[in-house]
Amino acid sequence: MEPKADSMPEVPEEIIHMLHLKAAPGQFGPEVQNQGLWVWRVEKMKAVRLDSSEVGAFFNGDSYLVLDNRGEQGADIHMWIGEKSSGDEQVACAMLSTQLDSFLGGEPVQHRQLQGCETSEFMALFPRGVSYKEGGVESGFRKTQDSGTVHRLYQVKGKRNIRAKEVQLSWTSFNKGDCFILDLGERIVVWIGSQANIFEKQKVREIASLIRDTERHGKACIVDVNEGEEPEEMLKVLGRMPALAESSPEEDTKADASNSASLYKVSDATGSMKTTKVSDKSPFEQELLARDDCFILDNGANGKIFVWKGNAANAEEKQVALHMADRFIEQMNYPKMKTQVEILPQGKETIIFKQFFKKWN
Repeated sequence: MEPKADSMPEVPEEIIHMLHLKAAPGQFGPEVQNQGLWVWRVEKMKAVRLDSSEVGAFFNGDSYLVLDNRGEQGADIHMWIGEKSSGDEQVACAMLSTQLDSFLGGEPVQHRQLQGCETSEFMALFPRGVSYKEGGVESGFRKTQDSGTVHRLYQVKGKRNIRAKEVQLSWTSFNKGDCFILDLGERIVVWIGSQANIFEKQKVREIASLIRDTERHGKACIVDVNEGEEPEEMLKVLGRMPALAESSPEEDTKADASNSASLYKVSDATGSMKTTKVSDKSPFEQELLARDDCFILDNGANGKIFVWKGNAANAEEKQVALHMADRFIEQMNYPKMKTQVEILPQGKETIIFKQFFKKWN
């Protein structure tokens, strides 16, 4: 199913009104502009800061706001939604996220994390792991470790629609049939599985180059590694390599299907929020992203929706970005509690988003 051109329902007036509300006095103080991990539980219309002594417990009846501020390296705002949290709490969490984003100058990338479907990026914020508990009791998180060296792992998979996705930083994520990128900051290790196909081998080098050129400003070194020739720097991070799973052609076929994407423009030029399909053939041309509009990149087959906010888009479009995504998910009949949403300001695009475009300048 596809939404018809110009079919995005209008944003309810009460939602727009609530989004314009300023954060309560002291709601977000100047301290959140400092580097660190900041966590709040949503209580009615307020964000209540949590005690750091209560570590790693998520109550499934609550919603939380998590700010990972890495200083000059950027910031991410995560909305964590418990499977039993009320609709009011979820709306309040979205509004508070918008207010926090505005307080920080609209610079952070926003993510909606759904219980049981959290991204590896989010889980990495809590080195001792997390647990789910019944009810709606106050909980807390452990402060993140200092973010110095980058340690990320991407899996590159498919035949026709080849994509990278971030996976757990562990040998358990590997198999002989795919390619992987171990991003260590100054060095980017490209690992080629012995049964990887030629298309994956080509794509993995393209994505590694994209990381080097856009994330490291051309200053990182790319190291090519074939299975069985793992360098010491790789073993130091991942440990000794165990026996790996064999290749599965069926998995590549599944990956091709889930890697498909479409691009939609969202605008309120007519006085109400509308969406229009721009292209359903990825990789897209970067020029399609006009800076005076917002866009939805639909990778719903893979459980992901991106909202891109152009720098010159009007304030209302930017403020209702999450609501746009929710309406889109509803129209496409995607499962809301299993579809991740990522909101990206222009200039803060992630590697996972950029890979859907032919070239990224």
